[in-house]
Amino acid sequence: MRYIVRLEDLTKQFGDVVAVDSISLDVKKGEFITLLGPSGSGKTTILMMIAGFQMPTLGKIFIENEMVVFKPPFKRNVGMVFQNYALFPHMTVFDNIAFPLRMRKARDKDISDSVEKVLDLVKLSGLSKRYPKQLSGGQQQRVALARALVYNPPVLLMDEPLGALDKKLREHMQLEIKQLHKSVGITVIYVTHDQAEALTMSDRIAVMNLGRIEQVGFPSDLYERPKNKFVADFIGETNLIEAELMGGGEGKSILVTSKGVKILSSVQYPLSTKKVNVAIRPERISFVKSLQEKINTYEGVVEEAIYIGDTLKYKVLVENKESLIVTQKNDLGSNRYKIGDHVLVGWQDEDINLV
Repeated sequence: MRYIVRLEDLTKQFGDVVAVDSISLDVKKGEFITLLGPSGSGKTTILMMIAGFQMPTLGKIFIENEMVVFKPPFKRNVGMVFQNYALFPHMTVFDNIAFPLRMRKARDKDISDSVEKVLDLVKLSGLSKRYPKQLSGGQQQRVALARALVYNPPVLLMDEPLGALDKKLREHMQLEIKQLHKSVGITVIYVTHDQAEALTMSDRIAVMNLGRIEQVGFPSDLYERPKNKFVADFIGETNLIEAELMGGGEGKSILVTSKGVKILSSVQYPLSTKKVNVAIRPERISFVKSLQEKINTYEGVVEEAIYIGDTLKYKVLVENKESLIVTQKNDLGSNRYKIGDHVLVGWQDEDINLV
């Protein structure tokens, strides 16, 4: 079976509001795919329709080649982890995890064996008699994950499961969930608005906006080759500069920004449209020593200087016209610039995308 979940023209309306607008998506068996987008983009609504908690207005949902739109949630056999964990406060850790097995009328011996196995998997062995209020946020998240995994569902749905955790624990749990995914081999459909989280954890990412999928691809593809302005701006930080294609030759394109700065690009001219946005990541812009060091090199003045520990971030006014964000690693011996410093910045023609 190549695809374990298939969505075909999936649409969901709430009155006059179209929350999900004709979405089609194939999810491969064993894949970790993330629905990434801002609040209100429709990602959680898609997850709720796959789980069976909401009925689509139009479209089809297939799980393991079976059309499940009219199946109730308990018959879809998918695991679900919510942002607020949804643990039963009056039940022990053991009973919380055992709950879905008891609903399936499993034998007591099988329940005990399965719960102990999954407790070991999520590193909670020895905590089976505790109650949720006696656990940390990270431990509660592990209990919710164990409860979703204990009956071996073919698909695990996760809706912002790390949203309630602090930054350090969140980053630690990202790696743990990714490692767990690899060891178990389960298919995961994950929802988040956090770009760094999506890039860290995902095999593929579907970037969503206003109920539609803007682009689906590997994390590196979305970051390095965004399809449009929204994806370029939403995935990581980027400089977006309005420009017009003026000509080109020898595999290059000549662009002039709306403020009159000339840029060379390795994207070949002519393109179907002359009005474009030049997208360049801050880490692709370098501080250089001469105007000849890079193909695109400009004089500039530092407008802002921000210290972020491992990174130094600057806002540089180029040619007294365009403001650019420039980042560099805070390596030993690296130059640190102050507001008002005159600098040279540059990048290669292949470092930019036109969107």
